[in-house]
Amino acid sequence: MEDSVKRENRAMVEVKKVTKKFKETTALSNVCASFEKGKIHGLIGRNGSGKTVLLKCICGFMAPTSGEIFVDGKKVDHSCPQDIGIILEEPGFIGAMNGWKNLKLLASIKGIVSEYEIRETLCRVGLDPENKKPVKTYSLGMRHRLGIAQAIMEHPKLLLFDEPMNGLDREGVLEIRKLFRELREQGTTIILASHYAEDIDTLCDTVHELDHGVISEQLVKPLG
Repeated sequence: MEDSVKRENRAMVEVKKVTKKFKETTALSNVCASFEKGKIHGLIGRNGSGKTVLLKCICGFMAPTSGEIFVDGKKVDHSCPQDIGIILEEPGFIGAMNGWKNLKLLASIKGIVSEYEIRETLCRVGLDPENKKPVKTYSLGMRHRLGIAQAIMEHPKLLLFDEPMNGLDREGVLEIRKLFRELREQGTTIILASHYAEDIDTLCDTVHELDHGVISEQLVKPLG
């Protein structure tokens, strides 16, 4: 019993027998998985394998047809759990505003992030906080950098990313990988879905492979 409690305490996310159906289509089938705190976890699989659906269920955007999900020991219901940063689709921002103003507006909702922290976060993702250009003129890579800034600026315990490197050039990919490693060192748990084998190989401590809504393989990578 004590060992079981210790395992639960180490897990940031517990997925227990989760099934998600859309009419006649089963997107997830009896999925069980545990994602340990303070690590980077990879989700791999072909398009339609269920990666994005699983991420949406973890953050409360979708309710499972059956099964349960726990984030930091609390059951996920119909709302997004606290302390989660998310990029599951191309981030939506107010196109007429620059990146700084967009983040300042979003930060005002909770009021827990200072203007200094917003500027610092923009710099961490490789964006200039003094850039006055509106977001509608940003490249895809710049919008993804801004989305990552939005996800991390309130220092959440858990980050969920679906293809976070989309639109980034080689330099940008290396910068964001470095950022993810720094976040892991600070104790943040990251779950990311990626088609890029190099992201999975170089970043992830564990890998879960989904195939037709079923976790077909779980790999814990050796340290070092």
